[in-house]
Amino acid sequence: MKSINLITWPTIGYLLGGAGLTCLLVAGGLGLGLGLGLGLAALQVYGPRRAAALVGLYAWFFRGVPILVLMFLFHFGLVSWLEELVRACFNYRLRIPALASAVVVLGLCSGAYQSQIFRGAMLSIPAGQFRAARALGLTGTQAILSIILPQALRLSIPAWSNEYSILLKDSAIAYVIGVTEIMARFKAVASTNYQYLLMYSLAGLVYYFLTAVGVRLLLSLYDRVRWPGLAERAD
Repeated sequence: MKSINLITWPTIGYLLGGAGLTCLLVAGGLGLGLGLGLGLAALQVYGPRRAAALVGLYAWFFRGVPILVLMFLFHFGLVSWLEELVRACFNYRLRIPALASAVVVLGLCSGAYQSQIFRGAMLSIPAGQFRAARALGLTGTQAILSIILPQALRLSIPAWSNEYSILLKDSAIAYVIGVTEIMARFKAVASTNYQYLLMYSLAGLVYYFLTAVGVRLLLSLYDRVRWPGLAERAD
């Protein structure tokens, strides 16, 4: 890892690069979690009972196992096994970067939480709307995509902003598998200039800034897209 002795302009650029990687981790994890969460929530609310049970098991597993354990299990376990399998079968040296592993783990965990966020939003929408859409000739998928999801997504934004802040803090764990995000880079600088209190305090401020900006943007989006009378956000 890069050696830095003083807080100079190159040092600041190095630390800001870590902030960029953290934003990439969070964006990737939230995006993957969004796709998973919407599909799983729709299955749990409108799918068959067996599918709903499997979704509940998925959510229970990823909400119950510590994310640190999942990072090690996925990157040093499953990914290493897959790389060895590809090399043995195809004589090809597959290398999956730690950043990709971290995004997948964060996305799988976030998908479990987001599925419950969207599930609650879907259940809050009167069931008569779905039945009315079916009576008008829409298929179940069309009714969900065109009637239910636009409302559920609007209702979910405040809770989704909370998921953003949680995932941002969870992303700090990615440094244990070699991702040089915020925590890894501030730790590297602190180990060379020995200003541990200063560097870790600055790291906390960076996380606080990213949290405050992201949450504010999401709540501003909610204020712009919410339908009057659909739901009210408590300030």
